[in-house]
Amino acid sequence: MATFVSHMPLEAFELGKTEPPGIIFEEFDLPPGNQRVLGPPHPEGTKIPLALRPSNPDGAELDLETVVETIKSLQAKGDILTKKLAVHGALLFRGLPVHDAQDFSKFAHAFDEIIGIVVDRPLLAPNVAPANESPKEVQIYNHNESPQVPHAPEYVFFYGHRAVAPGRGGETPASSSLELFERARREVPELARALAEKGILSRVTYRASAQHAGGSTLQQAFGKEMRDGDDAAARRAKVEAQIARYGRGEHTTWEWIEDGEGAGIVLTHRLPAVRTQPGTGLPTLFTGLAAYHRSARVGRGNPTQQLFGDGAPIPEAWLARLAAITDDIRVLHRWQRGDVLVLDNVVAQHGREPWRGGQADRVVMASLFDGDHLPGAYTADDWAQVVQALDG
Repeated sequence: MATFVSHMPLEAFELGKTEPPGIIFEEFDLPPGNQRVLGPPHPEGTKIPLALRPSNPDGAELDLETVVETIKSLQAKGDILTKKLAVHGALLFRGLPVHDAQDFSKFAHAFDEIIGIVVDRPLLAPNVAPANESPKEVQIYNHNESPQVPHAPEYVFFYGHRAVAPGRGGETPASSSLELFERARREVPELARALAEKGILSRVTYRASAQHAGGSTLQQAFGKEMRDGDDAAARRAKVEAQIARYGRGEHTTWEWIEDGEGAGIVLTHRLPAVRTQPGTGLPTLFTGLAAYHRSARVGRGNPTQQLFGDGAPIPEAWLARLAAITDDIRVLHRWQRGDVLVLDNVVAQHGREPWRGGQADRVVMASLFDGDHLPGAYTADDWAQVVQALDG
């Protein structure tokens, strides 16, 4: 039987100001559809995203160094910005003097208590890589980052380097995982309880080549120690050693396969789909289930299979309802060049809308970070424990 934790309510508070010569971040409203008022359990009137733009009290031109020092000052005064993230789920910074990957890296690293995570895409600057590079026709539906593995980042930063013309798509959807759980608890209570009590079995197949655009190969996922000249046995041993570093025992297993598509490995994790927000203990639906459901409906192959933690399939009608709720609570961030969108991955989901035009018409970069605290499991069972990023 699952044991559930008690929780404290979220609390709204003022942003605060830095001492001179720091700048001021002023809140502003976005058009309908790009911003909405969140439902319970968020404080009344809480918006996603909270939109902020810098202003300089003395009228001087903004420079990146001053912006970075202001961010550091706000964080030093009790982690003001990351606490705002915990309430709103997403912060939009507009009007920053951020013009390229290096500027974006400096801005993201100003949130200085968090630890950068190396990703398996080409690095453009310290801890900065291209965001998902799937073809422009592909919709990436709302999900928490990396819900299918035991480690997921706590913070996700996006930078809009090149924006699609208005009306041509390419928006980044955002929604609250806290609100999603609350709605699911009321509207699909059987699903919410089953996910909390059983968790999910996440079965991910990795092969020598990516199985869909933007997917990871076996080498990218677990082959960091592989070297040219390694025979098959050595390569397998190195992959298994990387997987074993999760330290989850029987709750993370693997099986080598050889079929018509070639050699590969099926990695199975039993994971919590309901996790708790650090500090409040509020339940958050940390998952990509609606995204997997939508991908299956349009016939897009996915190497990840999601089942209840006891191996039972998740009813299609429940997944469809979860996707419908997500449609109802999401907003679409319409990019402007220089925008930085920051998400608390524990309590916010994101995605990517298709766009018309060329693939290169939209360039968004990403930076992923760990926080000080793991998103706790909603139950005390061993299978529900997750891990921090692995060193090295």
